[in-house]
Amino acid sequence: MDHCISPLSTLKPRITPRFAPRPALQSVTRRFRPLTVVVGAGASHCEFSSLNSPLDPRTRPGKDLSTVLQNHPQLFHLAVAQELKKLADDRELALSRMSLSAASHEACLHRRIAQLKEQECQIVVEDVMYLLIFYKFSEIKVHLVPKLSRCIYNGRLEIWPSKDWELESLYSFEILEMIREHVSTVIGLRVNSSVTDNWAMTKITRQMLGRVYVASILYGYFLKSASLRHCLDRILALESQDLHLSHRTSLHYQEMCPNGMKNLLFGRIGNIQANYKGSSRLEKTQGKLSCYVMGFDPDTLQRCAKLRSEVAVNLVKNHCCALFGDDGTMNSPETDEVISTSYSSVKRLVLEAVAFGSFLWDTEECIETVYKLKEN
Repeated sequence: MDHCISPLSTLKPRITPRFAPRPALQSVTRRFRPLTVVVGAGASHCEFSSLNSPLDPRTRPGKDLSTVLQNHPQLFHLAVAQELKKLADDRELALSRMSLSAASHEACLHRRIAQLKEQECQIVVEDVMYLLIFYKFSEIKVHLVPKLSRCIYNGRLEIWPSKDWELESLYSFEILEMIREHVSTVIGLRVNSSVTDNWAMTKITRQMLGRVYVASILYGYFLKSASLRHCLDRILALESQDLHLSHRTSLHYQEMCPNGMKNLLFGRIGNIQANYKGSSRLEKTQGKLSCYVMGFDPDTLQRCAKLRSEVAVNLVKNHCCALFGDDGTMNSPETDEVISTSYSSVKRLVLEAVAFGSFLWDTEECIETVYKLKEN
């Protein structure tokens, strides 16, 4: 049967920030009508579309941005940049007032105001980060899997369409090989499995499925960080080997990131992984990424795998709790439920999680160009 899900912009926020979005953003959102989302859940499959994401924005600015994304996506990145600038200015103003009042009797009051402002900004930035990730998925025409409780029927979960091709098209062949090995490891399915194998049924608890999803997010995040480090190391190695190549390799790096990571915010560059497809010469010079990663010492391995910001940590936690837990946590009795599902559906969740981790790295980087994130 079909379930009509209310548009994000009509939901009441759980947390109301003390500041409102810029008037320009409000004027943009007023011009558009809400969008109705339809999710189909049946005995054999779960279909999903539009902004039916597991996690809803919790703040007024987040809901305004979701309305812009639904109804006028060409203005989305402009609205995001404006909101981040406003958040940075609001936080800076609160910190300035705290510093100016340090020697006065109002020092305690302004310190508390600055702390509250920081907390408010953190929640808004989390909403912004989530919507940016959602936008990256929409670019490849992939919708996030909705809450599993809407897709499970009589203890059976099926996710359709699988979108394997779209999710795998994000990466170079070398990175894709590592992702396929990860999928094979976590779900026990051979890399070159047949269609029959993919649609074979298995049983798994919802909690275990959630753990696999989180691990895959972290793996995608790690791969993005390690691959960029690998690329930079290869370029530096070539420059050190032959000084005559310095100008050419610096141009090559500029071609890969012509305007820096900031342009990711405005949607003017694609996924940086795609640029690795043309760097075969460097790959031959420095070896494969998988071999490069195997050479990491424990400290380097931890730096690449660790989520850099506190906002990213909270976002992963809240997204996974919304996806797998009925009450917004991973400790509800429903998470111990054993569900029947196909290997294809589990693979779909794992590929989505890996892409989520990669996009999370991207959004952290681009938000940092406007708003300084609190370190994890």
